[in-house]
Amino acid sequence: MKQQQNIHVFGISGLGADKRVFNFLKLNYDFTAIDWIEPLPKETIASYAQRLINEYQLNTESNIVIVGVSFGGMIASEMHPLLKPQKTIVISSATKTSELPRLFSLVRRLYLSRWIPNFLLKPNIHIAAFLFGTKRKKLLKSIIKDTNIQFLRWGMYAITNWIKAKSASDIITVHGTKDKIIPKKGEKHIL
Repeated sequence: MKQQQNIHVFGISGLGADKRVFNFLKLNYDFTAIDWIEPLPKETIASYAQRLINEYQLNTESNIVIVGVSFGGMIASEMHPLLKPQKTIVISSATKTSELPRLFSLVRRLYLSRWIPNFLLKPNIHIAAFLFGTKRKKLLKSIIKDTNIQFLRWGMYAITNWIKAKSASDIITVHGTKDKIIPKKGEKHIL
């Protein structure tokens, strides 16, 4: 496939993950994996998405594609109306609050993001592999080891307090059949 000029793909990983989730992605376009920046206390997903846009100097005049995985998909769905990218693709994610499992609402009401002990935030590799539906246990183990607990806690808070009633109809959503964290809800493409 011939590379299209001026297309730049930006990848946003999931919560507790980093750019290594894109290690096996092969594209014929320029690709940048967005690294997480330090969140502000009680910052919303929308505010955090705007700060990522500013940090990476993304703008509406460039030919960009945004790919977000899990939590990164929520960030991508907040960036979408601000940037109007050529495409926004979210994988194993939600593009509006109503697509989140009800368990997230319970976590918010009980303030569990504050009370869950650290050892539960970094699960056993076998449990994590089951939840994330992956067979790449070595990579997953490395990512879990490097996970920033404070960022994870903020992310849990931000997800459970996320308010987004509508999703753009032109966002492409993809779900696998083994997704356990944010299972398919609504109209999605299944792989």
